[in-house]
Amino acid sequence: MSEDILINFTPQETRVAVMYQGAVQELHIERTASRGLVGNIYVGRVVRILPGMQSAFVEVGLERTAFLHVADIWEPRHNGDPVRPIERILFEGQSVVVQVIKDPIGSKGARLSTQMSVAGRMLVYLPQEKHIGISQRIENESEREALRAMITRLVPADEPGGFIVRTMAESATEEELANDITYLRKIWHDIQAQAKTLAPPGLLYQELSLGQRVLRDFVNPETARIVIDSRENFQKLTAFAAEYTPTVAPLLDHYVGDRPLFDLHGVEDEILKALARRVDLKSGGYLIIDQTEAMTTIDVNTGGFVGVRNFDDTVFKTNLEAAQTIARQLRLRNLGGIIITDFIDMDNEEHKAAVLAEFNKALSRDHTRLTVNGFTALGLVEMTRKRTRESLAHVLCEECPTCGGRGEVKTARTVCYEILRELLREARQFNAREFRVLGSVSVIDVFLDEESQGLAMLSDFIGKPISLQAEPSYVQEQYDIVLM
Repeated sequence: MSEDILINFTPQETRVAVMYQGAVQELHIERTASRGLVGNIYVGRVVRILPGMQSAFVEVGLERTAFLHVADIWEPRHNGDPVRPIERILFEGQSVVVQVIKDPIGSKGARLSTQMSVAGRMLVYLPQEKHIGISQRIENESEREALRAMITRLVPADEPGGFIVRTMAESATEEELANDITYLRKIWHDIQAQAKTLAPPGLLYQELSLGQRVLRDFVNPETARIVIDSRENFQKLTAFAAEYTPTVAPLLDHYVGDRPLFDLHGVEDEILKALARRVDLKSGGYLIIDQTEAMTTIDVNTGGFVGVRNFDDTVFKTNLEAAQTIARQLRLRNLGGIIITDFIDMDNEEHKAAVLAEFNKALSRDHTRLTVNGFTALGLVEMTRKRTRESLAHVLCEECPTCGGRGEVKTARTVCYEILRELLREARQFNAREFRVLGSVSVIDVFLDEESQGLAMLSDFIGKPISLQAEPSYVQEQYDIVLM
């Protein structure tokens, strides 16, 4: 099966859709005003050390201070040497060269590491390590050994640094690998030279743009086309591919149709669906996906699917379809952290094993590191998925100003009762001539109808007139009491 990559360019943002069998599998969005930070290298200043958390906050010039844990601090150690506490490694005010390993997410700042890595087309350079690693996706053992031997020949024993061989290098020539080594060493040399002169906080190295990363990181043996809808960016990426990823250059295709590229392939509709809580299954069942600060929960329901034989088969078929859909939704929405799936209860152990096997098979196409722990005693499936950037919903949406992220608002009657209590408090505290209530249209309507008697009773009790004023711009929970 072939895979297509669609790239939509506008001056404000770049959007990438990875398509497999005609369905959107992944969405990546990078906005010009807020590019991703993972891979960027900064010279920062330690502003606070927290011995109790074995962590430090580092100022690198971002909106929020970044976070550095002792486990992410590189130090040359011999076997058996204990990890030194962070207060013996760093001090406040110290300049330190750091790399972003996780974008800021929610209220958390970026996560940093002092262990550097610089990615090239075929190799990842590890300037502090003397190690040669091979991508796990290169499965042929003889190919792995041949690549290891090739890198060993190209890297003199007395030169610092190690390399990880990427999947793209599977059929690379020795000359191509040598060019990549030279390119990566030059980048690192420039970073080191700049770090000696740049005052913290400052940016030393910026990761490639999303369009360039597509050519470097996203392409795999199944990729058939990379379709680009901008002539200017098609030319830029063609030039980039010619210099850095020549094997990818033939895959580039400039789309010149009148209909927008994402509309043509149904990507815009998939984006809307990926922002909804409910995901309908073809069988008639559905999923409910709730993303919270601590974890993501997914509930599977049979919905309108009644099956054709018996209840057990209906549940089994719904769960099998749900397993495939959930795996796709995790990639599409870029959900990370702890994920709990509540499949419909199954008594048959063979059915449980088959659903779990289908789930793992569907997840095998996911390039993000994940672990699936199987069914718990409560019949839930626990898993984790590495989170390095914001989810699709957090990129495209913001917290509702009306409900504050609760997903619900107080009823108009509830707000009316709050106003009545507040009026009583105000009357006891202030000697006003009159009280005027400003509220939403729905709340004022309730006061004029069902709660008119309660309002009149309160007015008699406090001995002051109460007037009402509807404000169309107010949301349902919003109100003000004006003392006249």
